[in-house]
Amino acid sequence: MMELALTIFLFLALVATAIMIALMRSLFATVMLSGVFSLLSAVLFVVMDAVDVAFTEAAVGGGISTVLMLGTIALTARHEKEPTSFSVLPLAVVLLTGAALIYGTLDMPNFGAPDAPVQLHVGPDYLARTPDDIDVPNIVTAVLASYRGYDTLGETTVVFTAGLGVILLIGGVGRRRNRRKDQDS
Repeated sequence: MMELALTIFLFLALVATAIMIALMRSLFATVMLSGVFSLLSAVLFVVMDAVDVAFTEAAVGGGISTVLMLGTIALTARHEKEPTSFSVLPLAVVLLTGAALIYGTLDMPNFGAPDAPVQLHVGPDYLARTPDDIDVPNIVTAVLASYRGYDTLGETTVVFTAGLGVILLIGGVGRRRNRRKDQDS
């Protein structure tokens, strides 16, 4: 019961944060709220026992993306330009996409339901085959490193590339500031 209450609270916090992001005109506040949204998502993933996804979300969404967006703001404007007119088409596309996503989830089994396909086919298969196929005692490690090896490699590549981008961005911003100081002198 406590886990359900926490999940509902996190979803409500995500919705509230998304609404605040949509209403903001300050790009700095938008970036900070985006970081909060990513960290709330990471906490939700932890509650749902998806710690590997939570770690990636916290590192890339909450950490590196926030730093990259702050670097972009440092090189551009701090506030969004006022919209010249209101267009109904983007709102209609978002509402239609949201309705389609909700409709697509209506027949999904409840989270952790014992009769869900993953509990009946995939999970027992991994548990039965892993000791013979891979000979690794930890099933989670075996699945992440072997059966999902390409996926894990992709996640690692994304985190590495994002980190490299931050290093290059920080180096570029530092050099630009030094050039501006030299020109001002």
